[in-house]
Amino acid sequence: MKFKIVHVNFHVIDLEKSIKFYFDALGLTEFKRSEHPSGEYKIVFLKGEGDFFLELTWNRDKIGKYDLGENQTHLAFRVDDYQASYDLHKNMGCISYDNVQRGLYFICDPDEHWLEILPPIR
Repeated sequence: MKFKIVHVNFHVIDLEKSIKFYFDALGLTEFKRSEHPSGEYKIVFLKGEGDFFLELTWNRDKIGKYDLGENQTHLAFRVDDYQASYDLHKNMGCISYDNVQRGLYFICDPDEHWLEILPPIR
C-alpha cells in the first residue's frame, strides 16, 4: 500500500489577495475552483511545479483572523534560484524569519501561514 501527499489546505480571509500573493511570491497559479451554490464557501486549488496542490478555502461567515496557534506548522518549498527568491521576498516585505546559518528562510502569507523556502539540493 502506497500513499501520496496531494494537497494541503489553508483557510484564508481574503481569497483574491491570497491568490495574488501565492502567484507573486511562489508562482502558483489557479488550477481549479469550486463554490457552494449559496456562496457559503469558495475553494481554489493552486498549482506550482510537481503534482502537489495548495487548497485555499474562503468561508463567507468567518470574521477575524484564523487562530494558527504558535505558528509551528508550515509548508516548505524548494527553489532552484535561492538568491533570486530571497531578493524577491525581501522586496515584497514578506520574510518573517531568516536563518542564514541553516541557509533557509520563512515567508508569511496574508493570513500569517508560514512558508519555508529551501535552496536546491546539492
